[in-house]
Amino acid sequence: MSVEAPSLLRLEKTSLREQALSALRRAITSGQLQPGTHLVETELSDALQISRGTLREAMRQLQQEGLISAGARGRLSVRHLDTKEIKNIFDVRGALESLAASALAAQEDRTAAVTALRNAVADMERWAAANLEDRIEADLKFHRTMCHLSGNETLLHSWSSLEGSIRMSIMFAGVDRALKNMDAKRHLDIVDAIESGDAAAAAATVRDHMCTAAAVLVG
Repeated sequence: MSVEAPSLLRLEKTSLREQALSALRRAITSGQLQPGTHLVETELSDALQISRGTLREAMRQLQQEGLISAGARGRLSVRHLDTKEIKNIFDVRGALESLAASALAAQEDRTAAVTALRNAVADMERWAAANLEDRIEADLKFHRTMCHLSGNETLLHSWSSLEGSIRMSIMFAGVDRALKNMDAKRHLDIVDAIESGDAAAAAATVRDHMCTAAAVLVG
C-alpha cells in the first residue's frame, strides 16, 4: 500500500506541534517563563527550531488552556493569576471533584476505585522527597484519577481544561505553600470518605479540601 507524502508531512507537523506545546507548557508551569513574560515568535521559533506557523498553533492551544493571554495589539504573554482567579479556579475544582467523589461513593462496588486512589496516594508518598515538579505531577495524578474513575467524560474534560491553570496557581504560591497542599493524609481523607459510601460526606470532604488548598495558596 502506498502512502502519500502529504500524509507524512501532516504527521510530522502534528508531532512538532505537540512537542512545542509540551515544551512551552512545561516552561510556563515550572516558572521558567515567568508570569507577564512577553512571548516573541521569532525568539521562540528559533529556540524550539520550528516554523512560526507551527508555533502559532501551539500558542493557540496554550491560550485555550489559560496559560497565556493576549494583551494590547494582540501581544501574547504568560498569564498572571491574581488571588481572585486562584479562588475561582479552586471553586470550580471543588464543584467538579466533589461531583466525582460523590459519584464514586455512590457506586455499589467501589473496591477497584478505592484501590486505585490509595495507589495514587502511595505514589505521592514515594515522590515526597522529589523536586516540586514531580510532586505536583503526583498530586494532580490523584485528582485526575478520581475524575476519570467517576466515569463522567464531561466532568473529566472540564477538569482537564483547568489543569494548566491549576499548575500555574500552584507555582504562583511558591514552594513552601505548594508543599503544604500535597500532604498525603489530606488526600487519604478523601479516599476514606469515598470508601464509606456516604456520597454527601465524600463531596463535603473534597469541597473542604479545595477551600483549604486555595486559602493556603493565596495566603
